[in-house]
Amino acid sequence: MTPGADEPLTPAFVEARIRTWLAEVVVGLNLCPFARPLLGADSLRIAVCTADDSASLRRSFLQELDLLQRSSEQEIATTLLVFPAALDEFEAYLDFLDEARVLLAEAGLDGLVQLASFHPRYQFAGEPPGGASHYSNRSPYPLIHLLREEMLSRVLAEDSDPDEIPARNIATLEAIGVAGLEQRWRKLFGNPDSAHLTK
Repeated sequence: MTPGADEPLTPAFVEARIRTWLAEVVVGLNLCPFARPLLGADSLRIAVCTADDSASLRRSFLQELDLLQRSSEQEIATTLLVFPAALDEFEAYLDFLDEARVLLAEAGLDGLVQLASFHPRYQFAGEPPGGASHYSNRSPYPLIHLLREEMLSRVLAEDSDPDEIPARNIATLEAIGVAGLEQRWRKLFGNPDSAHLTK
């Protein structure tokens, strides 16, 4: 799954890795009740932005936001916007996420679209740096998940206790342990710089 030194990081390669992550980690560990029905569905959109400059990242986000709003749920249920060549540092990613939220509000889409955040070095504020809980939001590349609020509310309503999802995820991850999670990750993806979990 890891490209060689001379192999370009193509959108097709990045998308394949994201699909593996969804199948083996997000759905495989049952971290998100939202994901399983969409796995393999045509309505799951994975958009890869290969740019590394701020203007292009903003443009890609706005384009995907516009496309989601112009499409029906049957056409595009949800979008994962992936940045394999940018936002490697978690703080830079958080800065861009803040900017994306401002753009979302300026577009008048607060309450209609929700943004979920994932990063190879994701760290929850207030949690021990080496804790297993961070792995619930760790992905092979920096990405922003654009979710339809109405669809998310409908899916969460079908869960018997949606407020317990984070606690269930933490329990699942802690049962595996950090060493086990790292081993699982490296088995799936190797150990490229863009997928380090412990930096």
